[in-house]
Amino acid sequence: MDGAVLIAIAATIGNLLQGWDNATIAGAVIYIKREFNLQTEPTIEGLIVATSLIGATIITTFSGPVSDWCGRRPMLILSSMLYFISGLIMLWSPNVYILLIARLIDGFGVGLAVTLVPVYISETSPPEIRGQLNTLPQFSGSGGMFLSYCMVFAMSLTANPNWRVMLGVLSMPSLLFFALTVFFLPESPRWLVSKGRMVEAKKVLQRLRRREDVSGEMALLVEGLGVGADTSIEEYIIGPANEIIGESEHDADKETITLYGPEAGLSWVAHPVKGQSVLGSALGVVSRHGSSLEKQGSLSLIDPLVTLFGSVHEKLPAPEMGSMKSTLFPNFGSMFSMTGHKPEQWDEENGRREEDYLSDAAEGDDNDNLHSPLLSRQATGMERSVLSMRRNSSLMQGGGEAVSSMGIGGGWQLAWKWSEKDGMDGNKEGGFKRIYLHQEGVPGSRSGSLLSLPGREVPEEGEFIQAAALVSQPALYSKELMQQQPIGPAMVHPSDAVAKGSLWRDLLEPGVKQALIVGIGIQILQQFSGINGVLYYTPQILEQAGVEVLLKNLGLGSDSASILISSLTTLLMLPSICVAMKLMDLSGRRFLLLSTIPVLICSLVVLIVANLVELGMVAHAVLSTISVIAYFCCFVMGFGPIPNILCAEIFPTRVRGVCIAICALVFWIGDIIVTYSLPVMLNSIGLAGVFGIYTVVCVVAFVFVFLKVPETKGMPLEVITEFFAVGARQKQHAQQPSTTN
Repeated sequence: MDGAVLIAIAATIGNLLQGWDNATIAGAVIYIKREFNLQTEPTIEGLIVATSLIGATIITTFSGPVSDWCGRRPMLILSSMLYFISGLIMLWSPNVYILLIARLIDGFGVGLAVTLVPVYISETSPPEIRGQLNTLPQFSGSGGMFLSYCMVFAMSLTANPNWRVMLGVLSMPSLLFFALTVFFLPESPRWLVSKGRMVEAKKVLQRLRRREDVSGEMALLVEGLGVGADTSIEEYIIGPANEIIGESEHDADKETITLYGPEAGLSWVAHPVKGQSVLGSALGVVSRHGSSLEKQGSLSLIDPLVTLFGSVHEKLPAPEMGSMKSTLFPNFGSMFSMTGHKPEQWDEENGRREEDYLSDAAEGDDNDNLHSPLLSRQATGMERSVLSMRRNSSLMQGGGEAVSSMGIGGGWQLAWKWSEKDGMDGNKEGGFKRIYLHQEGVPGSRSGSLLSLPGREVPEEGEFIQAAALVSQPALYSKELMQQQPIGPAMVHPSDAVAKGSLWRDLLEPGVKQALIVGIGIQILQQFSGINGVLYYTPQILEQAGVEVLLKNLGLGSDSASILISSLTTLLMLPSICVAMKLMDLSGRRFLLLSTIPVLICSLVVLIVANLVELGMVAHAVLSTISVIAYFCCFVMGFGPIPNILCAEIFPTRVRGVCIAICALVFWIGDIIVTYSLPVMLNSIGLAGVFGIYTVVCVVAFVFVFLKVPETKGMPLEVITEFFAVGARQKQHAQQPSTTN
């Protein structure tokens, strides 16, 4: 995973530059006011700071769709160039108007970095450490602020501090960011797959994962091109074929999915669990017999999606039984089949013999052909041995088509199965279904639906596994493609399916709309929770508490003391972010939010009390200082990084850029509103009143997170979007009867 880690660290230089710029302008504006005599021009002073926010808001409007069109990497390169150009112009700045232009250009660079770095990291990181790596932007931003405050503090001690040099230094680290984006950062493999550039995507994944075999993840990225539709939750009991008995061979052939291992003579079977599955019960879904969600919806205000995601994590095996050490899937090799389907069908549809596919695989991975089927028999060595077993073994007598089953991270496996149903003309209609599988619990578990196999006896001692499954149509197995040419499952090259690009109508899909509600809601609440107010007025709060007076007694001027306080506050954030990085993929995003938001509420309440009640100088200083530090530290552990992390995880590949742009636009608009409503509110309701409003918003944020925000740790991005799709569609289905009544 060190490949993905290095890439993520390099990408977050853009966030370091953002933090650097924020801290520098906060210190430099003191000296800018004096040179340009802006003491009587508060509007111009405000514009010097605000122009960067305005630039970020403008560029964010276009960043998502443009990044979907030309890629993530070119936009990051553009961001580094904008940082560099704005730094040079600020270093020159003969008058305030040129300075404003430079600040606007700087805002363009900030907007691109803040919007696209989390997306880029999410699309390149393994699921197991995605949260940890996506906390790096928060760490880099705070680290950039601390380094910048140190520089500004040192320059403030000189006889004539030069604000142009303070601002112009930005161009130096931006050169490093430019070099890294041009020569080191690869393009996002998910974006490459969405454009049909399979060879490049495969090479990038091999570099990121430091291994040759990335077939499973490549197939996952192709499946991610679809926006979840008709997804259902199913559950399987998987074990050796000879251990589950008590059922006739004829009945077994109907629904049993057979898994073939790498050794000849080894076979395992997956029996679909009928009735209500464990995961389905969490959502109120009976996966095979319709939905009972409406019965649950009136009993709880918690969004069923939250319950569904929570049940997934409750049922997952312990960390030591993750994808690398799973007791289930390595034993099954990589071949999946559905009995009862003709083995010749695949080859008939594609006009090729199995030996042709085997020869494709024998030619090696380097012989990629952009026009060849994606999931043809270009297989790994293990798969080739299983294919040979399939030709020479009697196991396949009466059996069906074998398709790859591959690990996709987080303990999940990607596979396909053949299913048939009666068509309108009375003939059988067959088609492949994509399934995401995940082991639930440990081998030999007797809980849940394991004993609910009607007509079967499950031995108490045996290697059988309970597995959850998300079942849906393959992304490239649409009716339109089927009409163009006779194909098998996912056997069309992605370039044929994605020529139309992102579709705005995909935003109307229930799963995407549900994800937008979560993303927009959490971004709005983050901005109105008071971070900008507390950050902006930290020197004033601590000055009233007497802390700044103490620093002045150490021989520091008022300006230097204010900058030093801000730098020390920023320094205290860094250990807290490190704790968040450690917990992000262990405890999870939802846990961190629900744990830290109450501390934000308590900190704001203490600040209100300290401003309303006479407590004495010492008590006032201690309470104010502790509450401000607690607020900042808890904010950067939860409400700081997590909204961007979630927004980068919950949207499908085809609309991720557009949806991220919408959420980021809400973020920047909220930032502008909060920043420029502060002076007005201070004059009307005072500091205690402002903190009172922030407290109410934090309470609302806690309720929103508890009811609406699911846990996404450790899950592949494509699986997350499928869960949103199935949950949202079931909610929509449950609401229809009440609407008609």
